Amino acid sequence: MATTTTTRRNHEYDTIHRNGPWPTATEFATAIDGRLEQQDFFACYLDAAKEVQRLIELARSSGQGFRAFGSSWSLNHIAHHQHHMHFNRGMNLRRAITSADLHADSTLDADNLFFFQCGSRVKEINNYLFTFGKSLKTSGASNGQTIAGCISTGVHGSAHQVGSMQDFVMGLDLIIGPQATDRVYLESEKAPALSNAFAARLGSRVIRNEGLFQAALVGLGSFGFIHGVVIETEDLFLLNRYTTTIPRSEALRLAKTMDFKNSSFSIPGEKDARGKPNEPHHFKIFFNPHRNDPDLVVEIMYKKPYQPGYPDPIPRVRTALYTELLTSLGRILGKIPRRIPAIVRLLEKTALPVEDGNAVIPVTGTHAQIFFDSIQQGPAFACEVCVELNHAEKAYDIMSKLARDIGPMPGLFAMRFVKQSKALLSSAAYPVSCMLEINGVISSSGKAPQALAAFCTATVKSLQDHHIPFTIHWGKTADWKYPGLVTYMFGHKATEWRRYRSALLTKEMAALFSNRFLTDTELDRYSDDAPAAIAQSLA
Repeated sequence: MATTTTTRRNHEYDTIHRNGPWPTATEFATAIDGRLEQQDFFACYLDAAKEVQRLIELARSSGQGFRAFGSSWSLNHIAHHQHHMHFNRGMNLRRAITSADLHADSTLDADNLFFFQCGSRVKEINNYLFTFGKSLKTSGASNGQTIAGCISTGVHGSAHQVGSMQDFVMGLDLIIGPQATDRVYLESEKAPALSNAFAARLGSRVIRNEGLFQAALVGLGSFGFIHGVVIETEDLFLLNRYTTTIPRSEALRLAKTMDFKNSSFSIPGEKDARGKPNEPHHFKIFFNPHRNDPDLVVEIMYKKPYQPGYPDPIPRVRTALYTELLTSLGRILGKIPRRIPAIVRLLEKTALPVEDGNAVIPVTGTHAQIFFDSIQQGPAFACEVCVELNHAEKAYDIMSKLARDIGPMPGLFAMRFVKQSKALLSSAAYPVSCMLEINGVISSSGKAPQALAAFCTATVKSLQDHHIPFTIHWGKTADWKYPGLVTYMFGHKATEWRRYRSALLTKEMAALFSNRFLTDTELDRYSDDAPAAIAQSLA
């Protein structure tokens, strides 16, 4: 049987980037039954579901709350609960989907579909998919997050023709309460994936509703306990990764237009038959806000068919200057002291270098190899807003000035570009979204915490004052209590999201799966008039 370890003491929850800590009374950690896993996938999965439901009932019967967490990658309190928290990493079952598992009306290719339990980390998923000759379509810059955490917060990369991680999820298996009928397999009626019989073997009833599905995808951990997900993959591919500098004016033109075919910038060997630049798979621009350099460093990747026999990319990936912004900051500045003024002075003097000094020789590897292990850099912050392309430059000017004037903030900026998501509360809200982020180191001493809080508040106010529509990444640092923030960002979509959540969950369970983050953002409000038919089970 699945086993749960319970920690009860003066326990504190913190993120890996040390953005807390926050007090929590009880932490659960459930591990699947390894012997049962070898004998029967479905029996093992259902056994784990019942154990989670037992824990939910413990919270319910005491009138307290319950939240799941995985790798603690988010840089805020989105996963935290003061009562009961559940550590998911010991729940990592996986299964390839077969044609016999598909819904009769499904147009999906079973060879591309896989089922993963909530605690499966991106790295584990990558390794498993490789054995089938398959790959994730995209991921974040790191591979340590759990699949449930990635989906719930809308994790994305910079593949501007692909989307975010929730966009290749085809089904969600949710636990929405302690009863047997509180296990729900949810997918869209527009793109059915798995048969009712498969869901029954999971122990779940079936709901097919496009609106409810798109609301629950980026559900912020509050649509119940995500127990399993069905994801669509693609054939293994390679990425040619280059870093180089290009004129600032051209980098900003590309940020506004994504018009690579007519760009003055190109990489030798990455052109079409007419000599025009190829369309990149991934494009990212780096900025040092403390300098106005005439050239900007860009990271650009081109997608290629998979062929074995390429040089091992991991040694170069491990030492790459430009990966996550925090890793980049540490490597560019060397062993930086934890004194904020010293870091800022170094940034003011340091032009961002070109990696290896050679833009012609790419690093070639699979998606899993290019987006490899993250290097933890200690206490850190990350603020990220999403804007339309035509607002990208103005938003950077506003935020970089704030970074210089407030604090000043010890960090680097980057722009990434992501295709619009269908998920109701995805931060990738525009046809092609510019994700503008600043990552940096932070100290708990002196005025640094106050400066960061002031920067977050000023960012929201300044963008609103300039009438720039924006959203904020749910897993990043922000002034989440700013009045009317979510309404400004999402408008009627926030109301729809609350109604779908209220249709799926009872009022008691909605309160149980809420937390302070949901209260801060005013998304905890329950709609008593939400139509019950939205969450109607299918025979």
